[in-house]
Amino acid sequence: MNTSLNHHADEDVIAITQAWLERAVIGLNLCPFAKAVHVKNQIRYAVSRAATPDELCRDLTAELLLLHQSKPADIDTTLLIHPHVLADFLDYNDFLGIADAAIDELDLAGEIQIASFHPDYQFAGSAPDDIENFTNRSPYPILHLLRESSIDSAVEAFPDAAEIFDRNIATLRRLGPEGWRELSNYKLPHRRN
Repeated sequence: MNTSLNHHADEDVIAITQAWLERAVIGLNLCPFAKAVHVKNQIRYAVSRAATPDELCRDLTAELLLLHQSKPADIDTTLLIHPHVLADFLDYNDFLGIADAAIDELDLAGEIQIASFHPDYQFAGSAPDDIENFTNRSPYPILHLLRESSIDSAVEAFPDAAEIFDRNIATLRRLGPEGWRELSNYKLPHRRN
């Protein structure tokens, strides 16, 4: 994990996350559904100040309720970015069970689900540097809150949804580790004083 990214202000965390979304997720078409909600400004970027899993769980609960209560036209999906907690991927992976339990406790199962992104993401059975892991690598740990109705609509509009993962691996193999490093060298935008 790039620990130099951990000390940015919230607006910088969001800017770096948006750069990742635009360059990697949309730019490489890793998720063909991301561009539409990005263009329509329907993505909520929430930065958690949590320093412990319990604090993150409270922030997650608040974001789940906000997404549930919002109109999809206003907020279709939320990226809950948490740069100060769960930097270790195994801890993050363990937390996903707690996140799913929070959805169940709020009676939101079947309405909202969570996709996972982390700087050190590793699929079960893969080696740390296997290229398929990079499909879920992000500059910070992120819990991506998705409306299941939006997923269903997107899958209907994209008939080959089951092939996305294989296509993404082929894209990343063509790009290679050096191409990924270059692509994921996120820089903060210049600001005028």
